Amino acid sequence: MMERIRIFVTGGTFDKDYNEIEGRLYFTDTHLPEMLRLGRNRVPVEIRTLMLVDSLDMTEADRQLIVEQCRAAKEGRILITHGTDTMEITAQALGKAIIDKTIVLTGAMVPYKFGSSDGLFNLGSALAFVQVLPPGVYIAMNGRYFTWDNVRKNRKTGEFEEINIG
Repeated sequence: MMERIRIFVTGGTFDKDYNEIEGRLYFTDTHLPEMLRLGRNRVPVEIRTLMLVDSLDMTEADRQLIVEQCRAAKEGRILITHGTDTMEITAQALGKAIIDKTIVLTGAMVPYKFGSSDGLFNLGSALAFVQVLPPGVYIAMNGRYFTWDNVRKNRKTGEFEEINIG
C-alpha cells in the first residue's frame, strides 16, 4: 500500500482568486482538491489548510505553526503549498527544525484560476519529489528541486535557483 502524503496549505498565489470588478487578488478557499482531481492524482493524500495568506504577509508565528504541524504530523512525507516570495525563509525554518521527514514546498507564479498557471505542474512535480527524495526539506518549482539551504528566488527571472552551484 502506498504511503499517505500530508499536504499543508498556507496560501500564496497558488490559491488566489481574482476580482475582476475591483482588480484585486483574494483568497476564498484552497484549489488543491480540484487540482488533484484534474491531475487524476492516485496518491493517497490528507489535506489540511493551516492558513490562506500571501507569503509576504506571513509572520514568524505562522512559520512556527507550520514547523509545529510538520513535527506533529504522523506522515513521514509532507507537501506544503506556499507563496513564492518567502518560500525559502519557511524552508530554512523547517530545515533547521525537522530532520526525520521529507518535506517539499511548492507554489505558483501565476494563480491557478488564471488557467495559464504553473501551479498544476508544480503540484504534480512536488507530489512526485516528496515520494522519492530522502528525508530533508526541499523546494520544488518548475520541474526542479532544491535543498532548503541552497536555494533562492531570483527576483529578475522569477525562477528559483541554487545559491552555490557545484
